[in-house]
Amino acid sequence: MSFLSKIPLSVFLLLPSSAVQTDINLQLHSAKGVPDFWLMAMKTNEILAEEISERDEEALKYLKDIKWCRIDNPKGFKLDFFFDSNPFFKNSVLTKTYHMIDDDEPILEKAIGTEIEWYPGKCLTQKVLKKKPKKGSKNMKPITKTEKCDSFFNFFKPPEVPENDDDIDEDLAEELQNLMEQDYDIGSTIRDKIIPHAVSWFTGEAVQGDELDDEDDEDDDDDNEDEDEDDEDDEDDEDDDEDEEEQSKSAKKSSGTKKGGRARAGEGQQGERPPECKQQ
Repeated sequence: MSFLSKIPLSVFLLLPSSAVQTDINLQLHSAKGVPDFWLMAMKTNEILAEEISERDEEALKYLKDIKWCRIDNPKGFKLDFFFDSNPFFKNSVLTKTYHMIDDDEPILEKAIGTEIEWYPGKCLTQKVLKKKPKKGSKNMKPITKTEKCDSFFNFFKPPEVPENDDDIDEDLAEELQNLMEQDYDIGSTIRDKIIPHAVSWFTGEAVQGDELDDEDDEDDDDDNEDEDEDDEDDEDDEDDDEDEEEQSKSAKKSSGTKKGGRARAGEGQQGERPPECKQQ
């Protein structure tokens, strides 16, 4: 059984012919599909790799498909993450929805994520810290404290925008904006890059393509800089030519004035001629 037979149908239909030809030679075998397919595809992407912790990887191995669709009321888009039964949470589908304000350009209004039903002791977005009691304390039991921790699954609990703007000061507003931009960046990366090119990310080909695109962008920037420098040089040359022309004109005028103080032909009134010398 070939590698392509294990790829989710939603991904297979979007494959370019070149990717099919390349990946068909891999011949990866698995009874339940390609192991860790979506985990590896996302980890290969630089933006998503920063969001996935080591603790997340075991849970993301149960991710079997990702799909997206547009929504109209309100406008936006939705991401659906489909999971096999796993020991971490009860949900079979985790959803992330983005509501957009579509004026001159799309603006993120808010994002909504599925509340994850974690099994006891399996929550990946929190970690439990145990501290030893101080010496001499009456209660010698360890102190248990729960703290938030970095996890890809925080993606399903996006930053909340207060309904009342008066509750937001300038610093909080800036922090909230940065968090929302980061959240949208992750969602749009999954929608625009991972889903339509999942096989290429899984095989690593997409990384090479991104690097080539970056190099092309850098080359374009260099070309633009060279063009700007050439334009500046041309402007300098034009300025020099204008200066030389003005100097030449002034030199000619001064030489014409020295020759008897007469105006050169054509510079005075039409028909004006030098006065004739009368003999006495």
